[in-house]
Amino acid sequence: MSAIGTVSSLGAGAPRSANAFSDLTSEEFVRIMFTELANQDPLKPNDSAALLEQMSSLRSIQSNIELSDKLSAMVAHNQLAAAGGLIGKYISGISLGNARVEGAVVSVSRTDNGPILNLNNGYRVRFENVDEMIDPALLDPIDDGGE
Repeated sequence: MSAIGTVSSLGAGAPRSANAFSDLTSEEFVRIMFTELANQDPLKPNDSAALLEQMSSLRSIQSNIELSDKLSAMVAHNQLAAAGGLIGKYISGISLGNARVEGAVVSVSRTDNGPILNLNNGYRVRFENVDEMIDPALLDPIDDGGE
């Protein structure tokens, strides 16, 4: 029996995700390794250094995948925080309906495609489609009678 057959029998009946490395627990990997060692030809034993190298490579790949996922999550959180900083600001940009719009940001929505700014006039603009930001405090003050 080969290690490939063992991996197949471990996952029989249970769907696996596209990223099998992250789903493979340490116990499963050790079980696969011991099965491989137990079923090897005693006259042609496998090189234990090669097995350790494979294990190291698998763990390295898994670590890189986890790091990439965490960096993606951090970028999403930073985008949301930056978009939140625009609440109360006057912006212009391209709306979800591909029209040039402007208005004051009243709230921010988090979506799978990044933050969306909700304007006081009902329009919605993707954070990445904002091309101008104005602080309302810097706009001309309203004339209140000449005091």
